[in-house]
Amino acid sequence: MQTIKAAVCHEFGAPLVIEDIQLAPPGMGEVEITLDAVAICHSDISYADGAWGGHLPAVYGHEAAGIITRVGGGVTGFDLGDSVVVTLIRSCGTCPSCASGKPTICETPHNTVKGPLRTAEGGPLDQAMSCGAFAEKVVVDQRQIVQIPSDMAKDVASLLSCGVITGVGAAVNAAGLRAGQDVVVIGAGGVGLNAIQGARIAGARRIVAVDMTEEKLEIARSFGATHGVLASDPTPWKASYKALGGRGADAVLVTVGAIPAYEQAMRYLGRGGKAIMIGMPHSGAKAAYEPVVMAAIGQGLIGSKMGDVVIQRDIPWMIDLYQQGRLKLDELISRRWTLDQINDAIADTKTGSAKRNVILFDRDPAGN
Repeated sequence: MQTIKAAVCHEFGAPLVIEDIQLAPPGMGEVEITLDAVAICHSDISYADGAWGGHLPAVYGHEAAGIITRVGGGVTGFDLGDSVVVTLIRSCGTCPSCASGKPTICETPHNTVKGPLRTAEGGPLDQAMSCGAFAEKVVVDQRQIVQIPSDMAKDVASLLSCGVITGVGAAVNAAGLRAGQDVVVIGAGGVGLNAIQGARIAGARRIVAVDMTEEKLEIARSFGATHGVLASDPTPWKASYKALGGRGADAVLVTVGAIPAYEQAMRYLGRGGKAIMIGMPHSGAKAAYEPVVMAAIGQGLIGSKMGDVVIQRDIPWMIDLYQQGRLKLDELISRRWTLDQINDAIADTKTGSAKRNVILFDRDPAGN
């Protein structure tokens, strides 16, 4: 076991504590990655606030990038010194879901409390979401990582681990958008902006962004939205219909975990349209629908976890689009912070104004 620094959650809703923890060496099929950057996702915040329960103490964080510094037995295709992104998608590769090309819903359980992390005293410490990346290093399964170009900035690359693949993947994989279709994206935060990019890449005719502020709608336009609608409008779906030329959308991508957004989503849809459920409400929260309407005009609800991606397939082409200038990544970063500033970064993220805040290791927040 080696000692590293990590931001540990000891109590739901309380500030994270920067402290020493123990990290085990990589086992069979695992790699150790020394991190350069980890982005803060709203899922990390929700977990730390107790929205979905879980074991404590825990280390959250799951949008990371770094360098492989140790390799366990049985690892193939990766070498010491490789630059990689780290995801929470720990897939077995053999269960029915994995075998059918859906590793994001792998059916093989993994006990994260009995993973590679221990407290400084040797007690149990949850490697939350199979990552525990609010730390200087992680040990993860080789299926959770994808190699990236060595010259790609790690803070930018870390965004590919969740926010980008979730948003772009929801448009391309879950919604199955094709050229000429119309799309509504509810929420113009980090995932929403990437859903907008995904819709643009897929060739959508018109893309309507829905959010609470004009500032965020303007940002959404810079990422590819053709129209913006304020969610505070008493009937925002009517404004969306007008923007789409008097018709409903072919797909509505709900990227926020707010119940009102879910309950209104179907109002934006046209005949045969489908709502893609991406944002994660707290456990126990419920939305109500009138199923007879959906049945009568062929509408549907589809859940999408992590954009339904296969990371080894999808992350490389997204990097390619980024290198061509067709996928925005640099513009997603709102601010850079140090690990010691993580609670301030989380507070800033909670305001809703940040696209993505990124924690950098071993360098100052300006990236020098």
